[in-house]
Amino acid sequence: MEFDWMWKAVLVVLAGTLLLRVAGRKSISQMTLAQTVIMVGIGSLLVQPVAGKNIWTTIGVGLILVLTLMFMEYVQVKSDTVEKMITGQSKMLVENGVLNEKNFKKLRMTVDQLEMKLRQQGVSKLSDIKWATLEPNGQVGVELMERAKPVTMKEFEKLQAQVERLINMLQASPEARTPVRQDPGGEDLFKEITQNPAVNPPPKHLQ
Repeated sequence: MEFDWMWKAVLVVLAGTLLLRVAGRKSISQMTLAQTVIMVGIGSLLVQPVAGKNIWTTIGVGLILVLTLMFMEYVQVKSDTVEKMITGQSKMLVENGVLNEKNFKKLRMTVDQLEMKLRQQGVSKLSDIKWATLEPNGQVGVELMERAKPVTMKEFEKLQAQVERLINMLQASPEARTPVRQDPGGEDLFKEITQNPAVNPPPKHLQ
């Protein structure tokens, strides 16, 4: 009885680990299209020789795939045109709280899919978004309006100093009051989960 498959399986694991280590540490969600194709190809390729006799050829082919990927990434660093062709560009989804319907149609993406990604980032209102883009790796990048950005420690200390000065001023004139800033409004994306239909549903052709 032959036991070649045992050492071949061990060799495949070691060689595959080394090849993927050289190719990069990115997760599937962070990979570009070229990286995803290479990784899937290596995965399918490494399983085949366990029952055959061409294990060295398979490992050699896997090495060529990784070297090809590294060459493509190097060319992308040197040329913006090649990077746009291989990786693609970010697409604008939301601008100043307004949906870019044209890009939604091009990307075949629904508003519900965008809202899902926004909720995962803790964004509850479209009106709070200054820019939202779909990145080449499939992730959504978001920049919030100034009013919706979280307070940094520096801003908090500055606000604290202003409050202390205001308190000192109010001690001299207790009648003075600070006006309350109103909520700019907009539908809460998290309430959409519990309310059906949504309060302000998106256009039907984007749902």
